[in-house]
Amino acid sequence: MAKAKRQEAWEFFGELLKEHREAAGLTQSELGARVFVSGAYIGLFEQGVRKPQLELATMFDEVLKTGHLFEKTWRRLINKSPYASYFQAAAELEAVATKICEFAPTVVPGLLQTPAYARVVTLASNPLATDEYVEDTVKGRMERSVILKDATRPVYWVILHETALRIPVGGPAVMAEQLDHIAAHVRERKALVQVLPFAAGAHTEMGNMIQLMEFEDAPPTAYTEALFSGNLLDDPAVVKRCQAAYDLLRAAALSPEASLALIESAAEDYRRCATTT
Repeated sequence: MAKAKRQEAWEFFGELLKEHREAAGLTQSELGARVFVSGAYIGLFEQGVRKPQLELATMFDEVLKTGHLFEKTWRRLINKSPYASYFQAAAELEAVATKICEFAPTVVPGLLQTPAYARVVTLASNPLATDEYVEDTVKGRMERSVILKDATRPVYWVILHETALRIPVGGPAVMAEQLDHIAAHVRERKALVQVLPFAAGAHTEMGNMIQLMEFEDAPPTAYTEALFSGNLLDDPAVVKRCQAAYDLLRAAALSPEASLALIESAAEDYRRCATTT
C-alpha cells in the first residue's frame, strides 16, 4: 500500500510536469533538449515510470520558470521514502524492472536479505540509531523484496563474491538462516545465484557493487554505490560497459549448481557452529 501511494505521488509529479510543459508551449523533445535528456525520457517522467534526479528537477524549474516548485516537490517525495535519498530512484525502478542482475562483493543484496541480517547490517552502519530507525529501515528492505514473490516477478540474477558468504554477519545462527534463505530462492526458481569464489583471484570491478535493470518499455539502467552516494546510470555507452563487466564476472563465477552446493555447505558449517556455542 505504501509503495502504491509513493507511485501515485510520482505520477502526480509527472502530471505537474506535463501541465507546466504544455503551458510553456514546449514539446517533450523541446523540453528534453533544454535539460539534456531525450524527449522519450520526458515522457517517462510524465508517466511516473522514471523518477528524475534532483538536478533535473531544478532544471525543470529554471526552464519552465516555476520558481522552486519541482525541487520542493521532489524533496518532499524523497523525504517520504524509506530509502536513502541516493538509492530512492533505483529502489523505485526495481519495482517495474523485468530483469535485475546484481554483483555483491561483500554484502548480501537487499532483495535477498533476511530481517535478522538486515538488522545487523543497519546497526553496523548506524551504531547509535534508535530502534524505530532500525526497524523502519528493515521494514523498507523487506518491502522491496516483495517483488520476488509476485507472479510477474523480474528475472533475478545475482553474483555473490564468496566474501559475502564468509563474513559472519550477526553470528552463525543469523548467517545459517541467511544462506538457507538464498538457497530457498534458488530452489524455488525465484533467483539464479552464482558465487565468485576466492580461488578466482583478481576479477573485474573488485570491491564495486553493480545492479543492472531492464524494462519492458524503457532503456536499461545501471546502479553503482559508493560511500553515502549512489549513481543511477542510463547513458547507453556506460550501461553497455557495465553489462560487459557483468558478463566477465559471470564467466569467472561458479556454475549455478556448484554455487548452490557451496551456499548450502556454508550454511551447514554455520549451523554446526551455532549449535556448539
